[in-house]
Amino acid sequence: MKARDGVVAWHAYMAGGGDPQALRDLLADDAVFHSPVVHTPQEGRDKVFAYLHAASHALGGDDFRYLREIVDGDQAMLEFATELDGIQINGVDIIRWNDEGKISDFKVMVRPLKAINKVWEKMAAMLAAQAN
Repeated sequence: MKARDGVVAWHAYMAGGGDPQALRDLLADDAVFHSPVVHTPQEGRDKVFAYLHAASHALGGDDFRYLREIVDGDQAMLEFATELDGIQINGVDIIRWNDEGKISDFKVMVRPLKAINKVWEKMAAMLAAQAN
């Protein structure tokens, strides 16, 4: 599986308003998520789904846009920018796909520090809402 197809599917998910089933279909059972604000990797489809679903809704508003992408083999790096509550956020999604075309590893890195704090605040609220 080439990452190009995975990137197309990821963009379709983001452009489609964050449909939960579409996201679940993209994830491998043993997927791992590396958060910019949580120390340990989050392992397994259900945990990765929870974090990515929350992130797509916390960050994926009208201001969210991908700026550039680097695609090679089974992995890609997508740089993004958005604004939350007047704070400019810049980050990258580093994604790897398995042989079945499912996301096996997803790492998010965010800058600057004010942005990380804002992302943490929004993500905590989204994860808490999902738990209820």
